[in-house]
Amino acid sequence: MTEERERVRQQLTADPRVVPAIVTAVREQVPAYAVLDGSRLHEVRAIAAWALDRLLHLWATDGALTPADLRRFRGIAAARAADGRPVQAVLRAYRVAATTLTDEIAAAGPPLGAADAFALTRMALTTLDTLAEEMATAYTATSEDLAGDRDRALRLLLDDLITGRHASLGALTDRAARLDIQLPDPYCLLVAEPIDRPGPAPTQEAARALLAAVTAPGEPGPATVRGSRLVLLLPAAAAGRAPQALRERGLRGCAISEESLDRIAVAYRLAADALDTAPAHAHHPTRVLTDGDAQVLALLGGRPAATPEHLSRLILGPLARPGHDHLMAALTAYLDTGSANAAARRLGLHPQSLRYRLRRITDLTDRDPRDPWQRLTLDIARTIGH
Repeated sequence: MTEERERVRQQLTADPRVVPAIVTAVREQVPAYAVLDGSRLHEVRAIAAWALDRLLHLWATDGALTPADLRRFRGIAAARAADGRPVQAVLRAYRVAATTLTDEIAAAGPPLGAADAFALTRMALTTLDTLAEEMATAYTATSEDLAGDRDRALRLLLDDLITGRHASLGALTDRAARLDIQLPDPYCLLVAEPIDRPGPAPTQEAARALLAAVTAPGEPGPATVRGSRLVLLLPAAAAGRAPQALRERGLRGCAISEESLDRIAVAYRLAADALDTAPAHAHHPTRVLTDGDAQVLALLGGRPAATPEHLSRLILGPLARPGHDHLMAALTAYLDTGSANAAARRLGLHPQSLRYRLRRITDLTDRDPRDPWQRLTLDIARTIGH
């Protein structure tokens, strides 16, 4: 160990600016890292801090990667294979990080002597060559293992989707293609939980059984378990089969279908928060909570996640379109007066005509104005929409 190298090592490891500079350079130069969310960036920063410490130590001591170092790099490669980040992008990120570290060393003080500069170059090239071989091997082995265990691979895919651990929509599509599946688009994210809680912890087998019950042959999709809940990614057309399947299994749920494929993590948070906060009377045996219910609950909880116009459209649907003014008038009168007879008198209609219009409203919105919870959602939608 030379005194100059040790001085630089201590200076850079103590400098809080260096790790963020490395992460910024990687995000600017490697597109797959530019779109990572907060949870993934935290992981990238942790890896960058560890790699910085190890590389500087190797340089200062003329050392080499240890078996423990290699195991960690293999583990990182395996994790990247599981979350679908391309190995080429990972290796490029390390090259960018090494270049940035070299620049930081050069700026850390007096110019390096020839021996120290040569040692830095040798360490960087040798380390990058070794980790490239180790990581590529581990990445390939993990990819092949995941492809061979299809159920596990699909579960891991959905786990990463609902926690936001995917690099980009393109990487997500590539990962699905390697598993020989096409993610449903449009999709429905169904989150279900036991009606009677607490109860036995749900299992992956229960998730797969529910998936089989709500999907038609040829409509495979991923399913997983998150805590006490089952999570299924379904074709949007399968959502209509969910209420009966849940009812038969003593479950209730929330189905989100209005978020884009790259926002499945947002859809999951909406559904999970809805199940956390929905009152008992919001659950009905013939339906599941939907986007509209989830957005109303978010609004009532003081954390609105949609504009008033979007929320109104989610609840009212076709009812808000031109040509249904007479139905909106019937709904408004019913909500204002609280009874079909009073609403009919206000509009100058026969009570049976008013009740017919209420049935049409239910058909168009899948919400019965006579049900307390659904009446509340309709009232909120027509109020903020107006």
